[in-house]
Amino acid sequence: MTPITLDTPQLRLRPWRADDLAPFAAMNADAEVMRYLPSRLERADSDALVERLQAHIERDGWGLWAVERRADSRFIGFTGLCEVPEVLPCSPGVEIGWRLARAAWGQGHATEAAQAALQFGFERLGLQEVVSFTAVVNQRSQAVMHRLGMSRDAANFEHPRLPPGHELREHGAWRLPVERWRALNGR
Repeated sequence: MTPITLDTPQLRLRPWRADDLAPFAAMNADAEVMRYLPSRLERADSDALVERLQAHIERDGWGLWAVERRADSRFIGFTGLCEVPEVLPCSPGVEIGWRLARAAWGQGHATEAAQAALQFGFERLGLQEVVSFTAVVNQRSQAVMHRLGMSRDAANFEHPRLPPGHELREHGAWRLPVERWRALNGR
């Protein structure tokens, strides 16, 4: 399938390029960016992640896209859609996710990019629901989920890929059914 590119007023969600590797690796090595993820990534692991993300986009046309600011074409992170891992209680389903460089925080970019990905998922892929999940201590991502109109599941879950006692093991799941998205967006 031809890879999809999405434009918003400030951002472009696009396939990955070779020149994204270095800034993405720097972002994945930043302790603050990776605070709510199990660990920072070494350069080889970061590059391998880009390879997997781009392979998904090349196969399906969509996925977790690289995000750049349209004003200066600067890479700022990723946002998009992916299948929920089978080991999680919110599977099967499609997840919306994001990770942005610290310099891009606090500017509404995560919400703007996620809204474009949601519109694509609901209008072009025909999804009936999109989910997201994060460690219960990750208030920044939960704030984005709230701005997107997502509702939190009543029960938390323990992420099975994190060991018992790990500070990030307790997660919350958030959901956005297509009907709620349409109501919130006048569609």
